[in-house]
Amino acid sequence: MDFSWTFFVDLGAISLALLIATFLRARIRFFQKFLIPNALTAGFLLLFFYNYAAPVLGLSSASLGELVYHLLSVSFIAMTLRKTPARRRSDSIFATSVGVLSQYALQATIGLLVTFFLVTTILPDLFPAFGWLLPLGFVLGPGQAFAIGQGWESFGFEGAGTLGLSFAAIGFLWACFGGVFLINYGIRRGWVSPSEIGFLNRKGARTGVYPRTGELPVGARLTTESEAIDSMSFNIAMVFGAYLLTYLFLKLMTFLLSFAGDLGTELATNLWGIGFVFAAITAMIVKKVLGRVGVDYVLDNGSLTRISGTAVDIMVAASIGAISLVVVSQYWLPILILCALGGLITIVTVPWIASRLFRDHRFQRMLIIYGASTGTMPTGLALLRVIDPYFETPAATDYMYSTAYTFLLAIPFILSINLPAYSVTTGKPIYFWLALGVSLAYLLFVLIAYKVISRRRALRRPGAIWLAREDKSSA
Repeated sequence: MDFSWTFFVDLGAISLALLIATFLRARIRFFQKFLIPNALTAGFLLLFFYNYAAPVLGLSSASLGELVYHLLSVSFIAMTLRKTPARRRSDSIFATSVGVLSQYALQATIGLLVTFFLVTTILPDLFPAFGWLLPLGFVLGPGQAFAIGQGWESFGFEGAGTLGLSFAAIGFLWACFGGVFLINYGIRRGWVSPSEIGFLNRKGARTGVYPRTGELPVGARLTTESEAIDSMSFNIAMVFGAYLLTYLFLKLMTFLLSFAGDLGTELATNLWGIGFVFAAITAMIVKKVLGRVGVDYVLDNGSLTRISGTAVDIMVAASIGAISLVVVSQYWLPILILCALGGLITIVTVPWIASRLFRDHRFQRMLIIYGASTGTMPTGLALLRVIDPYFETPAATDYMYSTAYTFLLAIPFILSINLPAYSVTTGKPIYFWLALGVSLAYLLFVLIAYKVISRRRALRRPGAIWLAREDKSSA
């Protein structure tokens, strides 16, 4: 029978790579020392497989990009559907948004300015939107970088989707190696107290596998009778049901915008590119409706976390495996320049800002912002777990609450992403400068918000990356 095997072959290859990566992490000290996530190792195994071995076997990495796009939305829906404790008032929630937005603004500004410099000097044919790939890959993540990059291919930027994944992959490297460096450097410099790093000494934290003996933690709970429907099946059905509603909404928007002509059609295409945003909004509405009718108790946070974690693991591995080394080799110089500058600025500015922006649990909050600014939200949580394994500090909860502020404040940023591409299609450089103006406006907003929140700490000891204080136990 002529059935399609493509999806399951890709899934099987990703699964095998994840299993090999888990074995390597459990056995090899290098992976343990730098706490490299198994999904990252699996991704690089897939990178070589799909670039060299797969073509010989008649396989292609073309479908991996689509998998990344969909799994990003699935992970957002699963995390959004989770029940959260009653919201508390906290200045740290908005401060966390300011910390994340500072990296949006800095990376976008650097990316566009470096692109302008390269275009006017040694790379005149470089696509004007190239610099946007830095914040897309580092702050927004592989799904958005691939989706928006693919949209630019219709503007004439060949291989933009693959390049977006390349920036995301390098961002993950900065997250892992840079994050471990910050943890070790912070320990040596007294940024974090010794009592907060005991988790690092536990063997399972290094190998990535719980020991044979000892009690295992509970990862999920049953909320339905398995005779009727398995609890995991129910939670998965809720996630994919919400995703179906997202698809139907985007189809409706596409239909309505088609009446606006070419401009409306182009806007509809852009909306599909940021489908993860509408997936999160749909999940919020679904959760609200379930709460109003009193049946939200059937959702299990543990199961939804496992679904999101599975989606992220597969997404990260697939995003690196989908990179075409042929395309990357054509742009190796601007990629190297932008990723080096972006990574260095992020690893310096995040501790500088966080140590002055927050009053409590500063090191924990810094880690989650750094991880989210170079990888994804789960990357930030993974770094935080190194010193806060059970999320006993409010850093993780405040970050989750802050995503609502961050999303609302980032809407103009997302809508301006195509402006540099318009400078090519219209032949008007003004669109490029408008994009730069948007990033500079964000930078100004961040500076004002930072000054208001930090008050007298804002410019205290500007030469110190970390603002020390007497009470180091709350650092």
